[in-house]
Amino acid sequence: MKLFDSHAHYYDERFSEETEGGADAILSALFSENVGWIVNVGTSNENAAECINQAAKYKNMYAAVGIHPSDCRHYSDVDYEIDRLRRILDDKEEKKIVALGEIGLDYHYEGTDKAKQMAFFERQLSLAEELDLPVIIHDREAHGDCFDTVCRHPNVRGVFHSYSGSAEMALELVKRGWYISFSGVLTFKNAHKVKEVAAILPEDRILIETDCPYLAPHPHRGEMNHSGLMSFTLAELADIRCVSEEKMAEFTAKNAAKFFGITL
Repeated sequence: MKLFDSHAHYYDERFSEETEGGADAILSALFSENVGWIVNVGTSNENAAECINQAAKYKNMYAAVGIHPSDCRHYSDVDYEIDRLRRILDDKEEKKIVALGEIGLDYHYEGTDKAKQMAFFERQLSLAEELDLPVIIHDREAHGDCFDTVCRHPNVRGVFHSYSGSAEMALELVKRGWYISFSGVLTFKNAHKVKEVAAILPEDRILIETDCPYLAPHPHRGEMNHSGLMSFTLAELADIRCVSEEKMAEFTAKNAAKFFGITL
C-alpha cells in the first residue's frame, strides 16, 4: 500500500534542525517504506530552486512552485516577481514541475495587505492558465474571496489544500472540476466541519497530504510531520467513508496522479 503525499515542504529548515541527516535521511527511509510519491511545494521565488533540486534527487518526488500569500509581503513589485516566476517555470517538464503553487489568500493575521495578496493571486492564476498548469490553493480564513477569485478564472483547475471551508463550497468546487485535499487536521477531535466534507465528496475528487513539517496528525499533533505519518490521515478518511485503507490509498493515489499528470 503506497501513499501519495500531494503537498509537502521538505526544504523547510525544521528537517535539518530536528532530524539527524535532515530531509534526505527521512525521504530515503520513506520511499523504501509506505510512501510512493510526493509533491514538494514551494512558497516563494527564493525557495523554488531548492524545492526543484530536492525533487530531482528522487524518482518519485515532483515539484510545484509559486508565491504563497504570506510570502508576497516580502515583495514590492508584482510584475517583477511574476516575471521571475515565469522564468523559473521555463523547462517545467525537465524540472519535474507539475503545478503552480502554493498560491491563494491568508487573512489570519491582523494587518494583512489583502490587496497585495489578491494581486499576486490573480496574476498567478492567469499565469497558470497561460502555461496550462494546475494550481495548489492556500485558503486560510478567506473562503469567500478564494472561491470568487478562482471562479473568475474558469479555465484554471486545481486543488484546495488542507481544506477548511464549508461542505457547500467544496461541492461547488468539485462541480467546477476542482479537487479537495485533506491533511492531518482531519484527525483532530474538533475538526467536525472537515470530517463532514470528507464524507460527502465524490471519490474521484479527494487527495491526501501532510503539509509537512506542519499539521502532524493525531496522535502526533504538535510534532514535526513527515509523509510517513500520512497513514493516520488515510485511516481517518477510510473510516469516515466506510472503505478499507487499501482502497482509500489506491484511489487517492490515482486521483493525485491524474491531477498532476503523473504516471504511477
